[in-house]
Amino acid sequence: MRTTLSAVIGRTLRLTKAGREFKACCPFHNEKTPSFYVNDEKGFYHCFGCEAHGDAIRWMTDQRGMPFMDAVKELAAEAGMEVPAPDPRAAQQAEKRASLHDVTGAAQEWFEGMLRGSDGMQARSYLGRRGFTDAIIREFGFGYAPEDRQALKRALARFDEPMLIEAGMRITVEGKEPYDRFRGRLMLPIHDTRGRVIAFGGRILDSEANPNAPKYLNSPDTPLFDKGRTLYNLHRAAPAARQSGRLIVVEGYMDAIALANAGIQEAVAPLGTALTENQIELLWRQVEQPILCFDGDNAGQRAAMRAVARALPMLRPAHSLSIVRMPAGLDPDDLIREKGVAALEEILGQPSSLLDTLWDFEKAVSPLNSPEDKAGFKARLLEHVENIQHPDIRALYKRELLERFSTFAFPPRPQREFRPRSDWKKGQFKQPAPTLSPNARDRLTRAMTGGARDALTRAVIAGLVKFPDQILRHEEALSDLARRDQNVGPALDSLVEAAETLDLSARSTISLERGLPAPPEKTSFAFLHEGTDPVDAREDLAEAVSLLVERPALEAALSAATARFERDPEGSIAEQARLRERLLALNERLKRFGRKKAAADGESDS
Repeated sequence: MRTTLSAVIGRTLRLTKAGREFKACCPFHNEKTPSFYVNDEKGFYHCFGCEAHGDAIRWMTDQRGMPFMDAVKELAAEAGMEVPAPDPRAAQQAEKRASLHDVTGAAQEWFEGMLRGSDGMQARSYLGRRGFTDAIIREFGFGYAPEDRQALKRALARFDEPMLIEAGMRITVEGKEPYDRFRGRLMLPIHDTRGRVIAFGGRILDSEANPNAPKYLNSPDTPLFDKGRTLYNLHRAAPAARQSGRLIVVEGYMDAIALANAGIQEAVAPLGTALTENQIELLWRQVEQPILCFDGDNAGQRAAMRAVARALPMLRPAHSLSIVRMPAGLDPDDLIREKGVAALEEILGQPSSLLDTLWDFEKAVSPLNSPEDKAGFKARLLEHVENIQHPDIRALYKRELLERFSTFAFPPRPQREFRPRSDWKKGQFKQPAPTLSPNARDRLTRAMTGGARDALTRAVIAGLVKFPDQILRHEEALSDLARRDQNVGPALDSLVEAAETLDLSARSTISLERGLPAPPEKTSFAFLHEGTDPVDAREDLAEAVSLLVERPALEAALSAATARFERDPEGSIAEQARLRERLLALNERLKRFGRKKAAADGESDS
């Protein structure tokens, strides 16, 4: 028996015959004209729009989000083949899992039957109040577990007691008769990526009769179920996410079902725990930037930060998290019922980045009234940044957060009252631009004429004189450079002192009385050209400052790691490798900046 590729793909994607092939609109990107083709003879699919390409196994892993071995097993089962177990112990475990799947499958059928019967009236009434349609009730497999402590055991009498206990359906207590785990609850099956029932969640229906019972109860971890590696509804949401390009993570499975009931199919939920590293990886298999949707209360904010903390060490290029928060007191279901699905879509369409969430949370931790408060705020931000493992992302986060902090801690001074030109009289303007002292001017002159060790340093000093409103923005970086390079330290200190008296809102400049010597022509940078747009010039200057400061810091760290080699060879080698990788990345930035400079020089020459 042979399973064709078109049959596998056709289960979740509508295919149209096109000669000897099949075609459809690509599920991996949005398009209106079909460019996705399936070739059974050659055994592969290909999209001429986005270049998606693969075979049946690749389809199962990429489009349906299944682990590789699960995809192999499912395809083999459909073809009437059996995948050999790697060893006898693995074979025994696989057989046990198959048997436990029989238990959970039988339990699901029984729960669904109980919901339809007379005992399920209260549960059906609850579902009606929640507004769930009959189609959603059937699709998500709602069921009911009666109050009877032995009801499930009687219904599943064909399975031995130990098997029921191992599947998480029964609880054993020493010296007492085992009893059913789920009683008096609305039941929901939890599936793996292949759509098989592996566990259950139950919501209490009569909390007054059971005041000490948890509102929601999930199966324990079993050979089938690991809650830290499972996302509720992923087997349904993954195909929908491929179509829409987004995947939404809500706090609980009832929220995921409420979104599906409103027509939003691509929602998943963790199962009673904070989002884990494994679950984040599962999300990234589907989309590069899943949207985390949290309640608007304090608990929701703490949940968001736990997710941020888990994600920071894992960040990699193009992979991150977006975060939205519900209005205070509302969860997604409440918002949909009160204001409609359009209100939720509006919130989902304006998520905050992970960096923004980090900034907002730490800023709100405590009042920021004193320098000490602000210093603590900055320290907390940098502590988070150090957890990022990827060197480029860590450097970019650090730069962005420090720039924000600089703007926050040193806001522009209030603008002076505007005076019409007709009112200006000689001697009436009382706040002239600050003038550098002769000593300060001499320090700058020495730095510009040879004290600075390279052209980039001289250009940065000239750029800061030209755009003094940028000095305080880069104060910390310039202070680090001043400590490391005594030749330019006094000049940089003088610039910072002068900048502290500037009216930044009025774009005032530093008066020099006598001009500084210009950098040699061969060291001309775009931010020094008169024709460069001021906004672009300031951004180029910021990049130059960053490059100027980072390289000596990395070189010093590499030198220190090398010096520690004899004391700690293994640790030193690892650290040297990491630092060299960062230096290589920095050198690439220097090359790109150099090419940009050369291009700007060429334009100015022409």
